[in-house]
Amino acid sequence: MIYLQLFLSFLQVGALSFGGGYAAMPLIQEQVVNLHGWLSMNAFTDLVTIAEMTPGPIAVNAATFVGMQIIGPLGAVVATFGCILPSCVIVTLLAHLYTKYQNVSVFQGTLASLRPAVVAMIAKAGVTILISSFFVNGTIQLIRQNICIRMIVFFGIALVLLRKFKVNPILVMVLCGVANVAFSMIAGV
Repeated sequence: MIYLQLFLSFLQVGALSFGGGYAAMPLIQEQVVNLHGWLSMNAFTDLVTIAEMTPGPIAVNAATFVGMQIIGPLGAVVATFGCILPSCVIVTLLAHLYTKYQNVSVFQGTLASLRPAVVAMIAKAGVTILISSFFVNGTIQLIRQNICIRMIVFFGIALVLLRKFKVNPILVMVLCGVANVAFSMIAGV
C-alpha cells in the first residue's frame, strides 16, 4: 500500500508541477510533510538542500530521496517513476501539438498565461525555505529564541557573493556548508 501511495503522491507532483523543480517544492511539501507526514519540516529542508546539490532535476532528486528515506531502494524507484511519468507523457503530447499548432494565437496565449503561475510557485518555495531557515520552529515569530541569526548572516554573505562578486553558486553552497560545520564545531552546537 505504501508503494502505491508513494507512486500516486509523486505522480501528482509530476503532473501538477509546471515550471520545474522549484515550482514543485510546495507540492512535494504538501504531499510529504503535510498530507502523509513522511518527513518533518526540518527533514524537508534538508531534502531541498540535497536535491539542489545533487546533479539532475530537483523534483526527481527529491522523489528519489523521499522514496529512499521511506522504504529504501525500491521506494526510490517507485517515487522517481511516479514523478517522471507525467512529464514523459505530457512532453510527448505537447511536442506533437506544438509542431501541429505552433502558429495558433490561442496556443501561444495559453503558454504565456502559465508564466505568472510558475513565478508564484517558485516564489512560494523560496519563501518557505527562507522561513524554515531563518526561524527555529519554522514559523514567523519575532522573538530572539526563534530567530536563527547564523542562517540570516550566511544568507546575506551568500547573496553578496552571488550578486556582487558573481561567485559560482556551487562554490557558495560548499562555502556555506563548510562555514556551518566549522561554526557548529567551534560553538559546540
